[in-house]
Amino acid sequence: MEEERRILFGKYEMGRLLGKGTFAKVYYGKEIIRGESESVAIKVINKDQVLKRPGMMDQIKREISIMKLVRHPNIVELKEVMATKTKIFFVMEFVRGGELFAKVAKGKLHEDAARKYFQQLISAVDFCHSRGVSHRDLKPENLLLDENGDLKISDFGLSALPEQILHDGLLHTQCGTPAYVAPEVLRKKGYDGAKADIWSCGVV
Repeated sequence: MEEERRILFGKYEMGRLLGKGTFAKVYYGKEIIRGESESVAIKVINKDQVLKRPGMMDQIKREISIMKLVRHPNIVELKEVMATKTKIFFVMEFVRGGELFAKVAKGKLHEDAARKYFQQLISAVDFCHSRGVSHRDLKPENLLLDENGDLKISDFGLSALPEQILHDGLLHTQCGTPAYVAPEVLRKKGYDGAKADIWSCGVV
């Protein structure tokens, strides 16, 4: 981003690039309108790229609705959504500790730590299910750790709401990461999103 664009809507200072995906880049940011500058993560989505993919804008709107619906201590908080003519900005809680994937890659977790993370994961997933939300892409790369060592679920881009369930009471969209996805998701015969999430938790 050009230097003059580094202040976003007069509220956030854009910092270093944290990561990027197919349609979005995530930057470190700071809220600058309060007395104390709070750290945030700012996901920047390019509208041009999104509009080229049928259904992608609906998916983004659904992700916003879901993140507003699932406020929980173990879920990354969406603070606000802003937009210009060319970009959409998700301002989210900044989680300092990185991915669970990176922590596990360094070596085996102690049993106490693994138990704590799993309890927090199940608590957050159960909360999502109580709101009718299926995450559908639970994996260590989407589980972040904060500075206190608490787990936070992120990336609700593939999540489903009850209105996506067909007349047979099941979801039918194939999605997720093959190593963590439940077998029935791959069979193309419909699946229960909550049960598929529980399978993924077990694999994690």
